[in-house]
Amino acid sequence: MAAEGCEEMSGNGELEESSAMDIAEVPPPPPPPPPPPEISEENGSAAVAPEAPVVPDPSSFSMPPAPEDEEGELPADFERLWKAAHDNPQDFTSWTDLLQYCEQESHVTASRRALEAFLIRYPLCYGYWKKFADLERRAGYNDKAEEVCNQGLRAIPLSVDLWIHYINLLLGTLDMNLPESPTRIRSVFEEAVAAAGLDFHSDRLWDLYVEWEKEQGNMKNAATVLDRVLNVPTQLYNTHYEKFKEHLNNHAPKEVLSVEEYEELRALSRQSQKAERAEQAQEEEKERPPGEEEPATPEGTDTEELMQKIRDQVLVRKDKVYQDNEGEVRKRWHFEDAIKRPYFHVKPLDRLQLRAWHSYLDWEIAELNRDSSDPAQDPNQVAAEGSEVTSQPQEKSEDAAVPRSDYRVRILFERCLIACALYEEFWTRYIQYLEPQSVDEARAVYKRACEVHLAYKPNIHMQWATFEERHGELTEARRVLEALEKSMPGLAVVRLRRAALERRAGQLDQSEALLREAVDESKEKPTLHAFYSIKLARLLLKVGRNPSRARRVLQEALEISPDNDKLHLNLLELEVSGDPWASAEAVQECVTRALAAPLAPHTKILLSQRGLQFAEDYSNSIQSVLSVYEAHQKLLNELGGTKRGAENGDEDPEKLSKSDDGSAVAVSEQVPPTMPHVPITTPPPPMMGTDMSSQAGYGAYSSWYQQPQYGGYGYQNTWNYNQSYYPPS
Repeated sequence: MAAEGCEEMSGNGELEESSAMDIAEVPPPPPPPPPPPEISEENGSAAVAPEAPVVPDPSSFSMPPAPEDEEGELPADFERLWKAAHDNPQDFTSWTDLLQYCEQESHVTASRRALEAFLIRYPLCYGYWKKFADLERRAGYNDKAEEVCNQGLRAIPLSVDLWIHYINLLLGTLDMNLPESPTRIRSVFEEAVAAAGLDFHSDRLWDLYVEWEKEQGNMKNAATVLDRVLNVPTQLYNTHYEKFKEHLNNHAPKEVLSVEEYEELRALSRQSQKAERAEQAQEEEKERPPGEEEPATPEGTDTEELMQKIRDQVLVRKDKVYQDNEGEVRKRWHFEDAIKRPYFHVKPLDRLQLRAWHSYLDWEIAELNRDSSDPAQDPNQVAAEGSEVTSQPQEKSEDAAVPRSDYRVRILFERCLIACALYEEFWTRYIQYLEPQSVDEARAVYKRACEVHLAYKPNIHMQWATFEERHGELTEARRVLEALEKSMPGLAVVRLRRAALERRAGQLDQSEALLREAVDESKEKPTLHAFYSIKLARLLLKVGRNPSRARRVLQEALEISPDNDKLHLNLLELEVSGDPWASAEAVQECVTRALAAPLAPHTKILLSQRGLQFAEDYSNSIQSVLSVYEAHQKLLNELGGTKRGAENGDEDPEKLSKSDDGSAVAVSEQVPPTMPHVPITTPPPPMMGTDMSSQAGYGAYSSWYQQPQYGGYGYQNTWNYNQSYYPPS
């Protein structure tokens, strides 16, 4: 497959089938520093803003008006490839073929149209956002290139590569001689580390930030950034500590520390130095020649010895931070090493990768629960918090309402939803995690999943509708189901969900209207028409308490599908469930209609048998019972032993099963319940002097009563009351 968002990217030095975890297995504790990743690697990572993790906003996935160009007509094959992609928008190969063709033709307008349409459907393909920005920059539209980067970062704010690309774009286009330019670059760096700086693979972003501050001559800011990253468990955590020590040793402490921290450490170092000198002076005084005075030291002078003491004091403090951070890295190392594809791709992930994400999430959530139950919270707070670089490295923002571990869980979910964006199970799990904390946040995740990544997955859309209904948002639940039905027309389950929603809301007229509309629209599809007709009839009968309207619906459906056995069964069940004194004629009429219809023999026997049972249960005269019985016997003779063959096990006919709500459905014949210690052998022989056809009078009932396991209880064939009640025919 060609250049699928992250692989085989041409022209921009993108990824070439690489993984963000291509590092050697490291035995803990602690793991040695792994080799730095290549500059082209994308981590597909997630991070957190000062108040909540930065998440994409689907409503922002719209491109600004494209600048006009004068390139004339589109390339020859553009329309063909464009149509192929839009006719089947889920076919990723069609889109990449279109994008490659536009790139080969070097046509700005065609490329712009193709990229805009593609990125609306696949916004997690960070490589194509970079291609789009480079396209606009080469065409001379720097503002448009910047806007493309912003669009991409709103869609995938967790991409370290895209942040670096955006920053490099600004560095190449802004006039750094203007005083506002450095301020803007620093602001973008802060946005970047807030969004992606807490990721395990965010080292390149932090390094770029530090180096840029050094180039600006802001050694204190560079030290502040290094101090912040010392609190973040990243892949190259130990190299950041080495760089901090190198930075501290290469500059005077006054140049890299805040004024407050410098004065505090300077005072402590002076006291320590004075104590050491006093002790040394006492020893030297014993050996100094009589009359010689101690050499004077100028007041206020910071000697190199004092500077080194200050550095030592700083490192003593930072070493504790480093040790704590190393412990965090060690705990996550094997989870991170198991993730081989942290970026988005349409190719399915194997089971090991899916299991690796689930295991990582399980562990991180368990850490959250452990921290929540532990009154002594981990001092490792979120280092990326704070909207601007300060001159006090030791100060960090703390939000008591959102503990560190909750940030970590959210970060991991956001990372997971990049690599596993096409898997409903991870979206559902994230929503289940967020819903107890914030219904709005859970709703936002549903919106991202259903409107961007899983537009053609009906299950999660219906879960969203259920979520909204459960929280009282009936209007939104209706909108979700209507949008799903519009995008995926013909799904019966969606129409039934809509009708059920209106019924639960007390809108019976609207529920009936939805089902009746489905009945009217499906007349060209008899099976679907019968299905909707049965649903509408049941609603009218059981909820609307209107059997006459329900009967009319089924009768109209039978005019279109006279061979549909389920319609006949449901109409018969409707009749027998009414007033038995007024339904006798309607029941026999229903049976007569079914016997005249092109139905299977076993279905006709089933319906006739049901009519016989109704007559036996509710008829006022023995003559009417015998009349129905004789008609049933005649039917059995006409069908040539079909029923007897079925009873002997030669066929597997469908039998009538009555559900709890009284509706009739066709189900497969099931073996009657058996006693564990009595095996079923062959059926018992018929009673002497009886006709086998008379035993079929009630079919399944007589057969059930004759099962051999009941012989052990002394019941034998005396249960078959049909044999002694009706005379042989």
